[in-house]
Amino acid sequence: MVLDPWLPLGFALPDGLNLRASLAEGQDWQLYETAPAGRVLVAREELARSWVERGLLEPVALSSIRFGEDSFMALTSETRHLLAPVDASPRLRDASEALAFAVALRETRRRDATSNLQGAVYVERFSRLLPVLSAGIGMPDDLVLGMWLSGGVRVSAQSLRRLSSLTRGLGMDELKAIVEAAGLSVSNTEPADSGSSKSRRFELPGREKLEAFFSEHVIDIIENASRYKALGIDFPAAIALHGPPGCGKTFAVSKLIDHLGWPSFSIDSSSIGSPYIHETGRKIARVFDEALRSSPAVIVIDEMDAFLSDRQLSGSQGLHHVEEVAEFLRRIPEAIANNILVIGMTNRIETIDPALLRRGRFDHVIAVDMPTAQEVRGLLIKLLSPLPCEKDMDMTPLVEALTGRPLSDAAFVVREGARLTARAGRQIVDRASLITALNSLPPREGAGKESRRIGFGR
Repeated sequence: MVLDPWLPLGFALPDGLNLRASLAEGQDWQLYETAPAGRVLVAREELARSWVERGLLEPVALSSIRFGEDSFMALTSETRHLLAPVDASPRLRDASEALAFAVALRETRRRDATSNLQGAVYVERFSRLLPVLSAGIGMPDDLVLGMWLSGGVRVSAQSLRRLSSLTRGLGMDELKAIVEAAGLSVSNTEPADSGSSKSRRFELPGREKLEAFFSEHVIDIIENASRYKALGIDFPAAIALHGPPGCGKTFAVSKLIDHLGWPSFSIDSSSIGSPYIHETGRKIARVFDEALRSSPAVIVIDEMDAFLSDRQLSGSQGLHHVEEVAEFLRRIPEAIANNILVIGMTNRIETIDPALLRRGRFDHVIAVDMPTAQEVRGLLIKLLSPLPCEKDMDMTPLVEALTGRPLSDAAFVVREGARLTARAGRQIVDRASLITALNSLPPREGAGKESRRIGFGR
């Protein structure tokens, strides 16, 4: 649903089609249905130019359109070719559709090895995934493929047995061929599908305390279920993470989900929120029901203050809000009892309804602050350790510049520095490449323009 369409319905496109309905949107793009048939992706010029510069599209694939003082680029598609956001994947009709998406993922990576493909737009006509998000850690390609194949469930495509249970009509051999067609490897052991990660140590680079908490209060309970059950502990309790935007809550939860290898389900304002009374409550119930069918699984409640704010606050009055909170109060204990790990995230823990923070719902309320210099240095060392790097690299300027920024920025600097090294034909990642990558980051909110660049001298 597009809340504020850029173009009016009935607007005539250069190829003679007319806009019939608005379907989806992102920060710099919108998707429309066209008449008599088909779809059109409308993007702001800067985003569209980035697709051409990365070699993902030829300039002739896009047409220029103007509406008033605004100008956009448009990419049209016939009905027989899919044009849809990856996050809104349709139910697959057959293996050929799955294979087509896998090939598109592989062909995209051949031309663009680093872009974040989370939320990308799939253009079957050109066998491409068009990235729409800014730089960041993003979602691994195996999860992008897994979400598309499963119809939106966060599950790794490399976990064939788990994926097979979510993709009706696709056998193990077909799934293996699809994953390999995407350029991904298939594990023979598939430890994640067994429901246990005992052979692998959970790691959360740059977050030692949070790593220790997840290891003790989640992973150890899951791995040693019989031992804990004998003492009355059946499953990990729900967890609420709170901290400022960019502190790394989403990154930490993503790493935990990847380690468990379980399908995950998201509850957030963009996918659940509705202007219609009772509809939000029904959508919440639907997510819990889907998770129960896929148990063991993870439910992530993002921006939980949007749904779970204190019912006594003046801005939270209304029967529909009371119903939504009550739905969570009822479903969270049920989910825990059925091996569903519930994790909530918020920037405003003080606004959450006290009933949710009592024992039996969110037993653990964990503060996540912005990364310290020590945590940033630890993450950089971890990310650089498998790469060929110059000896005795002084990382102090990098650490100082990245302290207080999201950990995803540190991951981007390492990845971009490695890309610049390869592009220049060098084999050793040096500090100059990392500084260049660092200077390509946007300035921190509230920071002056002069703080954006860091000089490099011998």
